[in-house]
Amino acid sequence: MNYIVAIFARGGSKGLVDKNLMPLCGKPLIGWTIEFALNIPEISRVIVSTDSKKIASAAAAFGADVPFCRPDHLATDNSPEWLSWKHALEYLRDVEGYVPDAMVSLPATAPLRNETDVTRCLKRFEERDSDMVLTVTPSMRNPNFNMVSIDKNGFAKLAIQQTEPINRRQDAPSLFDITTVCYVADSNFVLNNNYFFDGTVKSVVVPRERSIDIDDRLDFKIAEMLMEERLSQITKDKNKSE
Repeated sequence: MNYIVAIFARGGSKGLVDKNLMPLCGKPLIGWTIEFALNIPEISRVIVSTDSKKIASAAAAFGADVPFCRPDHLATDNSPEWLSWKHALEYLRDVEGYVPDAMVSLPATAPLRNETDVTRCLKRFEERDSDMVLTVTPSMRNPNFNMVSIDKNGFAKLAIQQTEPINRRQDAPSLFDITTVCYVADSNFVLNNNYFFDGTVKSVVVPRERSIDIDDRLDFKIAEMLMEERLSQITKDKNKSE
């Protein structure tokens, strides 16, 4: 199949200013994902969608294509990223004259993904029984057990009330958090719909240590620590083999 990777990285970020360009273990955050994507054998092209000249320059320096500037109205805090997905595919269709079979979205904010995570998503997508594949990780909170809502008087109650109380998290229905590790979507599905769950969606489970999504400084510190551990282990393994 003809896959492209698209990395959607807008310039504005309230949680962490310029996070896509922040140095993570000596490399801009977006650089990790671009280098990763360029090494996926199934990928024919890596493009970056951004409204920022600084991000565009950094992306090009790491080898990605930046064929267009994302319109400002698709780069606000309230802009659904799905519309940026559609914009990227519409550009390829209308300006370059082709539409890939599928688009793989690899957000720069999840730098700890590995090749297995993406390969499993591609294989799951190639079963051709879903419009989209996304990654998930087991949730540590459950509305049936340890999530509450607070009413206007300040009283807490379980988010989902049970006829019989659940006393252990393990007895609650299994739930998963959507992660930003990898999304694979049929291009025509994206072009003709408005939301992930307008179609059929399958998932690939990834462990928590690879599913960190950097949104604030605490996330960044955790990601940095885990990346340092990974790089240290790579160095140790290399030294052992020499």
